[in-house]
Amino acid sequence: MIQAILFDFNGVIADDETSHFVCFQQALAEFGLSITADRYYGTYLGMDERTCTALLLAARDGRGDAARVRPIMERKAALFADYTAQHPPSLFPGAAQFVERAREHYRLALASGGRRAQIDRALKGTAIERDFEVIVSAEDCPIGKPDPAIYLLALERLNEQAGRRALKPEHCLVIEDSKAGIRAGRAAGMTVLALSTTYPEAELAEAHAVLSDLERAPLPLDVLFSNPGRSAISPLSG
Repeated sequence: MIQAILFDFNGVIADDETSHFVCFQQALAEFGLSITADRYYGTYLGMDERTCTALLLAARDGRGDAARVRPIMERKAALFADYTAQHPPSLFPGAAQFVERAREHYRLALASGGRRAQIDRALKGTAIERDFEVIVSAEDCPIGKPDPAIYLLALERLNEQAGRRALKPEHCLVIEDSKAGIRAGRAAGMTVLALSTTYPEAELAEAHAVLSDLERAPLPLDVLFSNPGRSAISPLSG
């Protein structure tokens, strides 16, 4: 039985994947690196930018150590802050309403490869600003998706809350929009619901179920996973 939902943020709650990509692409270009939209969305989306940048540096120079990654990440963060100051990120239609309804049934956490300041800025002033019991961001977890570390850390922090019943991975539902995120959730031993907000449904086949958006998500969510013998793909269109 699902007892907690662990949300990815960008592409699930906040509709800002394109803004992140454009700012990231510009930051990379200023340091002599390039990435196309096809390559980003086809290979790197869902990884944190720290991991992506290290891989790009390693491919070009043979090494991608933290000292070389850091200035690129700082530049990207500055570009994104400037952009979102003029164009505040919006939440997906129905996302806030779903979170508010889900809070009545489940414990809620965010597990995002984005920076905490960016998450806080996107949530500020919204109806769900304080609805998440735990928020885990890039600063909290040095290993990015598709490694399961960030989801396991979110689970650990949920279990650190005083007076709450301990959760196990099988009690957790991950909601993701990226292939790397789906793999992270599954590697953590959790059930994964994918949203086709970034990729078409056919590319999200590793998830246990697929919906087009949170507006179509029923509560309680267990009805999406009512076949206990199912371990492979079972996409749902809503």
